[in-house]
Amino acid sequence: MSDGTVYTAYQGNSYLFGGNAPYVEEMYENYLANPGSVSDVWRDYFDALQNVPAADGSDAKDVPHLPVVNAFAERAKQGGTRVVVAGGADSELGRKRTAVQQLIAAYRNVGARWADLDPLKRTEREKIPELDPSFYGFTDADQEAVFNTSNTFFGKDSMSLRELMNALRETYCGTIGAEYMYITDQTRKRWWQQKLEAIRSKPSFNGERKKHILDRVTAAEGLERFLHTKYVGQKRFSLEGGESFIVAMDELIQLAGAKGVQEIVIGMAHRGRLNVLVNTLGKMPKDLFAEFDHTAPEDLPSGDVKYHQGFSSDVSTPGGPVHLSLAFNPSHLEIVNPVVEGSVRARMDRRADPQGKQVLPVQVHGDAAFAGQGVVMETLALAETRGYFTGGTVHIVINNQIGFTTSDPRDARSTLYCTDVVKMIEAPVLHVNGDDPEAVALATQLALEYRMEFAKDVVVDIICFRKLGHNEQDTPSLTQPLMYKKIAQHPGTRRLYADKLSAQGMGETLGDDMVKAYRAAMDAGKHTVDPVLTNFKSKYAVDWSPFLGKKWTDAGETAIPLAEWKRLAERITTVPDSFTVHPLVKKVLEDRATMGRGEANVDWGMGEHMAFASLVASGYPVRLSGEDVGRGTFTHRHAVLHDQSRERWDEGTFVPLQNVAENQAPFVCIDSILSEEAVLGFEYGYASNDPNTFVIWEAQFGDFANGAQVVIDQFIASGEVKWGRVNGITLLLPHGYEGQGPEHSSARLERFMQLSADMNMQVVQPTTASQIFHVLRRQMVRPLRKPLIIMTPKSLLRNKDATSPLSEFTKGGFQTVIPDSRELKAEKVKRLVVCSGKVYYDLAKKREEKGLDDAAIIRVEQLYPFPHKAFAAELKKYPNVADIVWCQDEPQNQGAWFFIQHNIHENMLDGQKLGYAGRAASASPAVGYSHLHAEQQKALVDAAFAKLKGFVLTK
Repeated sequence: MSDGTVYTAYQGNSYLFGGNAPYVEEMYENYLANPGSVSDVWRDYFDALQNVPAADGSDAKDVPHLPVVNAFAERAKQGGTRVVVAGGADSELGRKRTAVQQLIAAYRNVGARWADLDPLKRTEREKIPELDPSFYGFTDADQEAVFNTSNTFFGKDSMSLRELMNALRETYCGTIGAEYMYITDQTRKRWWQQKLEAIRSKPSFNGERKKHILDRVTAAEGLERFLHTKYVGQKRFSLEGGESFIVAMDELIQLAGAKGVQEIVIGMAHRGRLNVLVNTLGKMPKDLFAEFDHTAPEDLPSGDVKYHQGFSSDVSTPGGPVHLSLAFNPSHLEIVNPVVEGSVRARMDRRADPQGKQVLPVQVHGDAAFAGQGVVMETLALAETRGYFTGGTVHIVINNQIGFTTSDPRDARSTLYCTDVVKMIEAPVLHVNGDDPEAVALATQLALEYRMEFAKDVVVDIICFRKLGHNEQDTPSLTQPLMYKKIAQHPGTRRLYADKLSAQGMGETLGDDMVKAYRAAMDAGKHTVDPVLTNFKSKYAVDWSPFLGKKWTDAGETAIPLAEWKRLAERITTVPDSFTVHPLVKKVLEDRATMGRGEANVDWGMGEHMAFASLVASGYPVRLSGEDVGRGTFTHRHAVLHDQSRERWDEGTFVPLQNVAENQAPFVCIDSILSEEAVLGFEYGYASNDPNTFVIWEAQFGDFANGAQVVIDQFIASGEVKWGRVNGITLLLPHGYEGQGPEHSSARLERFMQLSADMNMQVVQPTTASQIFHVLRRQMVRPLRKPLIIMTPKSLLRNKDATSPLSEFTKGGFQTVIPDSRELKAEKVKRLVVCSGKVYYDLAKKREEKGLDDAAIIRVEQLYPFPHKAFAAELKKYPNVADIVWCQDEPQNQGAWFFIQHNIHENMLDGQKLGYAGRAASASPAVGYSHLHAEQQKALVDAAFAKLKGFVLTK
């Protein structure tokens, strides 16, 4: 039907005349009862009829005629058209009244399974007896019987069975299929019933709104077709088949702005991303074309492909300007979810917007990834928790019914819908047919209204298709021949909607005119979003300029005055008189008070606390999260105190660090859910949007970071060189070989060393209380924002040798290399032992036992960037050193050895030899047998002072 519309073709046919009429009428009746029961050709034809305006000019859809005819025939047999009101004590009437309520409940619960959702119309309607009136004993004779329907929102307190069935099917089995009955809160559940049933899930847009919707669908299709012809074969991950998604985004942004939202943060994967950049955020098409043509600026060390790029802009809405941010995203699907949520929380906190009324997170998912990726569940699990709440997220699924090459439902997932995971937090889902852009707009509108009303997550599942392969170089029919035959026959969502509007009298050339106008804009490389605000700047915008172009060697004053030390120490060791502290914690506070007065050396917990106290007192907010961070995995922190006499579970906590100064910055300490990947992703997102807050994630044990490796690899280590994103997140990773077995010994230092390049992050392993104090403060007072990875100790938390005198906190700073603590005669030193971390104390003890005075031990406290200048200065002190030994707890193929050797070698003098003392290479980080651990530890410490063996590197 290349000439004219489907409606024009309908007007000119003769199918409904002559001998064909009874046959066609029977098929039409079957279609009205179950669209999947007729052939594709007739279904397409009957679908087109539904776009023809009703006699009253409305968009009302036709209903089956046969039950009405049969009902009147049955009444005629019974002697009239008596209407029976189901009331009174008659048992049969009582049964029918109950059955009607069951029928209503059935449609509310599972009506979505009969909804008209698939644009490809590939599957027949499944048999669900509960949705058929006959299941409850109703016959055609009951069609005009009137029942009480006051518990519905159809606008009538009583309806005939026929009217009720039509209303239920229109509401729950049209192009929107709603799932919400699993919500336990009755208020929210009734909200959905009222919203859907009052309008029967049908939009009522005026002509201008419909034209605007067509304009957005045209833009979505137009960009893809332009790129497809101009850049043949280049990957772009086309949105074709899912163009209504752009309608959803437009509706969401405009309505959110009208409701007071001022910022929207969007996370999405690659499918349709270029379309969003141009048609939603207003990126100039010519700038996108420059990326295809390889003429765009390439000023980053690494850079990334165009469909991973982020973007931000300000657009006009009925409620004022709205700032849009599309988060940068790697190819690891769904990993951006927690990053977006963290970014939103940072913006909420900066605006003092605890309910998220001004900031909206929007997550765009693919159907396969939403069902398949575990980070989805982890992120959803954060939604209602205090430390990670973001006021509810609007989720939009671009459900093209295929993941890579997997579309067989027997393989795709183990749930009915790809969205079923959200039922864990009772998020409602609106499944919607992507071929009905008006329904997509309505579903999006309802979803946003729900989020703004209840501050809860909500999902719009746009069921569509993928016209091309996973990327533009694929041949999808290799694995999906049947699906792609259907797709080849599909005229496109834009064409269908343009024909519908034409049939409604809005102009036969309307669609074609819009196509031409969009193509002209593409040819000129002009904006397709109007208006994009180019000169608007929010007062909440972050100025990153003070943190750009800085060096890790830049100075930062980390010592604090003695008077301030004592004042802060008193504040963090004081609790209210009415607060009953646990005896063990009371002893900790008393000991810290003694340290604060300078009467005892300062331990690790006190050094860390004083760093936090001095930062919040100076105006730097601190956000610390992770599993057990309030107490600390090894009970060293006690940042959150618990009243032992409290009578309510939700009362009776006291945080001393929130009470150090009258106008202090916030200190937030969050015991997270048992998640690494989502929580670390969240904190990265938070830090990416707030350089002035000290954002810290602590692993319960360092090796638990394994569960968050994607965040470490694809965001923390490489985000700056790929996307130019500066981030100052800090990771505290407990690390140390103390016989606790393979999973509780190593923070996998070697992985961070392997990731270190391009001055991308800092990796340190402090060994004293003053060192942790200074390195924590340095992260904020120095105008450098690079991720900081700290290998924190376990046994050293209570090792007196690791304590520091008060003087080390009131002067000095973080030492990247700590010299030998003994007074040695430099000319006598023949061996230099270089180490990092806890093993230093074992080495110092062994040297003391052996009475050695010809071996010096130095500690490299900052492993990356390697402190060449400081290390060379220490090496220069000992002119007669012949042997240098790197000693580590970790196996030879792990730890810092492979990274550190070339840095040491670079500073050695000719003739000097470099050897290794440590555990042999191992597939496991550590042994599980305590006696074997002790033997290995003794052997590696002995080897540090013995004759060089094994691998020896000579300068």
